[in-house]
Amino acid sequence: MATSSRTIVRVTAQLTALLLIGAAFFIRMPQVAGHSMEPRIQSGEYVLINTLAYRLHAVRRGDIVAFHHDSPTEPYLIKRVIGLPGERIAIVRGTVSIDGVVLAEPYVRFHDSRSVPPLTIPAQTLYVLGDNRANSDDSRDWGVLAEPEIIGKAVFGIWPLPALSSL
Repeated sequence: MATSSRTIVRVTAQLTALLLIGAAFFIRMPQVAGHSMEPRIQSGEYVLINTLAYRLHAVRRGDIVAFHHDSPTEPYLIKRVIGLPGERIAIVRGTVSIDGVVLAEPYVRFHDSRSVPPLTIPAQTLYVLGDNRANSDDSRDWGVLAEPEIIGKAVFGIWPLPALSSL
């Protein structure tokens, strides 16, 4: 019985070590600064980023992604994917259309009335917007996001504890 207990402890320790090593390489936990993703993600919240996600499947509309960006205050940004390569996006008085169809966006609580000229999204790029449209620096301001700039997929908020929820 003692040998069995030692084996279980040893296997548990090995699995824990593997998980920690995997987490070190494939997970990031940045603290969000700014209000562009409210109400889904609050300023000051820590978010778990899965850096392996897009090696296993393609980016999808609605995904929340972390990416490198030339920002003086943040090493990377977090935004929601709205438009995919080859799609035609238009924003008229705050209403987003993809290929002529209005996009349902239940996650947007803070709207704005900006308009953006129609754009066909080039290959290997994405159109990303913050959920807080009234307070977001995003593709409306600096254009499309190159897919190689993506760090990973925001999976869920981890701190503060009430924020522990799926994104």
